Amino acid sequence: MNNFVNSLGIILFATLAYSTPLLYAALGSCFSEVSGVVNIGIEGMMTAGAFAGTVIAYFTGNPWLGFLCGGLAGALFGALHAIATVNLGADQTIAGTAINMLGPGIAIMLAKVMFNSTDTIPLTQAQKIPKLFSGTFDTSTVFGRFMDNVFANYASTYLVFIAAVLVWFIFYKTRFGLRLRACGEHPQACETLGIDVIKMRFLCVCISGFLAGLGGACVTMTISTQFRPISIVGQGFIAIAAVIFGKFRPHGALIGCLLFGFCSGLKVVLGGSSGIDMQLISMIPYVVTVIVLVLFVGKSRVPSANGKPYIKAK
Repeated sequence: MNNFVNSLGIILFATLAYSTPLLYAALGSCFSEVSGVVNIGIEGMMTAGAFAGTVIAYFTGNPWLGFLCGGLAGALFGALHAIATVNLGADQTIAGTAINMLGPGIAIMLAKVMFNSTDTIPLTQAQKIPKLFSGTFDTSTVFGRFMDNVFANYASTYLVFIAAVLVWFIFYKTRFGLRLRACGEHPQACETLGIDVIKMRFLCVCISGFLAGLGGACVTMTISTQFRPISIVGQGFIAIAAVIFGKFRPHGALIGCLLFGFCSGLKVVLGGSSGIDMQLISMIPYVVTVIVLVLFVGKSRVPSANGKPYIKAK
């Protein structure tokens, strides 16, 4: 019984920890996709955020400054994507693919220049995003260990759930959210009402990059302790899958990210005790991603103008 409770606590902790970067990126993807811009460059933006956040935290010793700079690095790549797709009307899929190549490429190049390696120097505990409520519970008891596993999680985890509620409120309870959704459905009608579709879409893609950058910083500043070329591999696409699963809604994306986070948590527990080949266990999140896409991609209602460049009437 004790082993079961301990394993359950570890799974829940890992679910929340692994869901956090995915949810930041998925919320960002919602901004871009709902406004009418396809953003498959989430992976590259996450990579940029992971590198920038780790480096700034390492040199300054301030994890929150690193976390913020990770978001700003993602926003910079988001702005590049927006210039190409929103302002210049480039193919959104190709532009996103270019971002996915550019982000890791620049990060690895800078890592070689700064550290003479493709990996950054590992962060100390003080340089990582802190855990909240650590030491609050009595870990000498089974119940205390369970509560410690579940609630003594990283501060960024608590922040992302607050962010999810805030994004939902912005989308469905504010004028900005109404205009954002309208730009993804009927941009021409928005223009006749005086809404600047170009500015709205540009801003949303930048917000998308900022949140994706925060997600990338979470990976290297909580789960791991350093940036590596493989730190983000696949997570940006899993976040996009969560958005499709959630029908392009913030609350739906939250459920999708928790599902994928649970798969990663299950991978952690099974990898340590099941005796199953680790290569097979590592496939779990990606296999579930493919299954979710097969089952839900046709059922998700994509915004009407999503992926269609908008040319402003003269």
